[in-house]
Amino acid sequence: MFEFKPGRNCWRVETADRMSVIVDGRAYFQALREVLLKARRMVMMVGWDFDFQIEMLPGESDADGLAPDGFPNKVGPFLDAIVDRCPGLDIYLLKWSGGALIAPGGILPALAVKLMSPDQIHLAFDGRHPLGACHHQKIVAIDDSLAFCGGIDMTDGRWDDRGHLDDNPLRCLKNGDCAEPWHDASTVMSGPAAAALSELARARWTRAHDAEVDETFKPGADIWPPSIDPVFRDVPVAIARTAPPEADRPGVHEIEDLYLDAIAAARDCIYIESQYFCADSITRAIGRRLAEPDGPDIVVVNPFAAQNHIEDQAMHVTRSRMVRQLRANDPHGRFRILFPVTEGGQPIYVHAKIMIVDDMMLRIGSSNIDRRSMGFDTECDVAIAARDEETRALIRDVRDGLLAEHLGLDRAEVSQEIARQGRLAAGLDRLCRDGGRGLRPLPLRRETWLGSVLADSRLFDPRYRRSAQARFGITSRHMLIGGAVLAGAILLWRQSRRRD
Repeated sequence: MFEFKPGRNCWRVETADRMSVIVDGRAYFQALREVLLKARRMVMMVGWDFDFQIEMLPGESDADGLAPDGFPNKVGPFLDAIVDRCPGLDIYLLKWSGGALIAPGGILPALAVKLMSPDQIHLAFDGRHPLGACHHQKIVAIDDSLAFCGGIDMTDGRWDDRGHLDDNPLRCLKNGDCAEPWHDASTVMSGPAAAALSELARARWTRAHDAEVDETFKPGADIWPPSIDPVFRDVPVAIARTAPPEADRPGVHEIEDLYLDAIAAARDCIYIESQYFCADSITRAIGRRLAEPDGPDIVVVNPFAAQNHIEDQAMHVTRSRMVRQLRANDPHGRFRILFPVTEGGQPIYVHAKIMIVDDMMLRIGSSNIDRRSMGFDTECDVAIAARDEETRALIRDVRDGLLAEHLGLDRAEVSQEIARQGRLAAGLDRLCRDGGRGLRPLPLRRETWLGSVLADSRLFDPRYRRSAQARFGITSRHMLIGGAVLAGAILLWRQSRRRD
């Protein structure tokens, strides 16, 4: 039985009276919308990014831009509408400040929300990080009673369904371009576990905004989304975090310890989905298990490539180095790293952050298998450990359902083949096909001079040592303020030059 240890591999363990895994954006945005419409007091939305111009339900707007529920389909107008009809509702949106530098096109819509939306909508930019770190948690808590936690951002390009069609007219960016197929995951839960996530979101707001949320903590409402069947009931949920060190506190590395403890505890198999695969501590732990004569199978599902050339060179050259090392030290042939493709062979981008160990532990959250997620960015994962045969079967169903989605097969067929072969890797070897929808062996990158420099320096994937403190006390917040001051000074200078 896997053991959660508060203070080491998790922050707290609280019971979820209901919990489900949500796979892909279509189901997530539908469920989120349903719950937001039930909110009466408070909504906490903590994310890497928010795009207020995207539709939550693509293809379902009428001529007036309304969804079938009668409310605006776009995020910004939808939030305005739900507070207009419910005077006692306040919505708190905490967005990473660095997103303004990465995607400056989102600044004006965000400022419009901050300046023109009703007073009940509160938008803050989170910059309380060491220079270079980012806020990466993805938590939504409603009325302290229900919470989402996972890897899905409410931003452009995240919508897709489990069919991952080559040509889906609904899967488009707000500019009208076709978006790439996108695989993602989150969780939804109610009960004390949801209340704990609400406490965490409140604390994050307080630290980032220098002001507490002016709302009474009052869990207990029944606002479960009707589109989601509750799968797990009365299950203990561990909440694990990563936070970088700051001038007044050490770093938090619960997520890394949860990964390492889970890898060490595995008996038969470890199944991982992640955007990256380049965390030294994790790959070393996997390598030790592969060297054991009776160790577990390790199956990793990653995207074929990153979303731009620089990121691909920075992250996936390192990935290739680590995969080569693991393969060279895998005498029993138990390691697989694969990427999913559509029916037409188009790579499906993997953004999900999932780990399933045997049928004993299921973890979903915001953390990737990279160094940033282990000790630099702020992250939040949730995990459950099986205490009975029923929960073990449900965890297997989640794993086999994910594999069935990637393979384009029925879950029962996947489960039967894995059971027939007696090993996860052997079962996948039999289920993977050469053409059509499926999982393909991941080709490794040849090193270019740029890839070598970025991989050697780990410029895009830093971490802080456990004993480190924030450098000089300078945070992203200071950089954002400094940038705003500089931009204002330039604007004033230009105006003075025109008058002269």
